Amino acid sequence: MRGSVDGLASSAPLGPTLPAIFADDALAQDFVAGLDEVLAPLLNVLDCLDSYFRPSLAPVDFTRWLGWWVGADTDGIDDGDAAGEARLRAAVAAAAHLHRVRGTRRGLAETVRLAFGVEPEITESGGAAWSARPRGPAPGERRPRLHVALRLPAPTAADLHRLDALVAAARPAHMPYTVEVLTAERT
Repeated sequence: MRGSVDGLASSAPLGPTLPAIFADDALAQDFVAGLDEVLAPLLNVLDCLDSYFRPSLAPVDFTRWLGWWVGADTDGIDDGDAAGEARLRAAVAAAAHLHRVRGTRRGLAETVRLAFGVEPEITESGGAAWSARPRGPAPGERRPRLHVALRLPAPTAADLHRLDALVAAARPAHMPYTVEVLTAERT
């Protein structure tokens, strides 16, 4: 959380900016020194403002807020350890790109990978083809379907619920889907 920082000096102290009559006035100098102490964290944030909007540099709590701001799916990412913090920063940094590829297989795979740190197994019924003759056979299966399987070292019911929510949000809107979370095989 942002707040006061003990011993932080102001980057723009107010004392030297006072009119000359207050230069030797101890009360006035002490008063503005107190204001300097209160304003120093604010000025520090403003001096470093561009860093707050870079997920790789921003404080973790601000990064989570930034993720909410740009629509990144950060629910369930625990930023309490280094791996979780790295996944949070990666998810926020990739948010704009994921919005561009939303509804595609690649977008779905990247969304799940960023949330869980594991590559999903995706099977779908779609296809694409080109034909020089009109009324050619349609590629893919007649009935649309999407299945996402995820192999985790120690899956929980919460992982299944989270995967279901991710797939529901990132899949093509018309596509019925199923999800499953499996135990990863040990190598």
